[in-house]
Order: sequence, then structure tokens, then C-alpha cells
Amino acid sequence: MATKKNTPSWSDVKTRLVDFDRAGLLGLLQDLYAANKDNQAFLHARLSLGDDVLKPYKVTIDRWLWPDVFKNQDTSVAKAKKPIADYKKAIGQAEGLAELMVFYCERASGFSNEFGMDDEGYYSALVRMFEQALKTIASLADAQRQPLWDRLDTVRSTSHNFGYGVGDDMDDLLAEYGADD
Repeated sequence: MATKKNTPSWSDVKTRLVDFDRAGLLGLLQDLYAANKDNQAFLHARLSLGDDVLKPYKVTIDRWLWPDVFKNQDTSVAKAKKPIADYKKAIGQAEGLAELMVFYCERASGFSNEFGMDDEGYYSALVRMFEQALKTIASLADAQRQPLWDRLDTVRSTSHNFGYGVGDDMDDLLAEYGADD
């Protein structure tokens, strides 16, 4: 009878890490850091390293929401939302999350306005991100809110060009979250 091999879990990893000394743990972290840019962005954000920990996340959002149409690149809502989720796991500071969400909305609406989109799913995702941004901004200190609300108001204004009621939905959300005060 064949035994069923379980998929390793965090618990299994943790058990093995107990045997590592400081040098071994540092070596493991160094290897993870070198393995890919996502790990680097995570560690930079978690440890507050560098001048702009949001930059690698913004680069990815920009790629998937404002593709190079001359290179036949496509858009991807899922791939554009991933950096926001990754940042949330890395450090999840509300100010950084709000900035990434507003940036997402700016890039999605800007690309749509510049090149035209006829994708209701894309617009639905934009409205959902717009609402998430408003919720996150509402948790910030008063002084931090207004510049982000102003940027979202520009997104809302631009989004009246799209159809599908995108601009109207954003009008309602801004009113609901008190951003028009």
C-alpha cells in the first residue's frame, strides 16, 4: 500500500528552522532575497529599506494596467492587483496601501481614457478598487486624506468618459465616504 505524501506546510518549515543557527538563517534569507524581485520588494518594504519601497509594486501595477500597445501587451486586473496584496502581506501600512490603490485607479482610468476599453469586468474591478481606496483613505489622518481624495476625484471625473455607469458609481461612492466634503 502506497503512503500518501502530505504537502509541506508552514508548521513543517518552522520545525526545520529550529535547527538553523543565526548564520544558517541569514544564508537562507540571502538565498530567498537573491531568488526573485518579489522577495526583494517584500523585504525592502518589511524592513523599510530604500527611498521608495512602493516603486517595485507600482512598476508591476503600471505594466498590467497601462501595457505597451505597440508591443501587443495586454492588461490583467489580477496581475495588477497582486502587488497590492503582496505589499499588504509585507507591511500593510494604510498610507502605502492607499497610495497603491489610488495609483491603480489612476493608471486604469488613464489607460482607458487614452486607448479606450470595452471591458465591463475591467471597469467593475476599477470601481471596486476605487471603493477599497476610499475605505483605506478614510482610515488615514485628516492631513493625509485630502491629496488622495483629490486624485480619486480626478479619476472619477475621467471615468465619466467610459460608459457602463463607471463615473456615476464613483460619484455615489465619493458621496458615501464623505470625500466630497
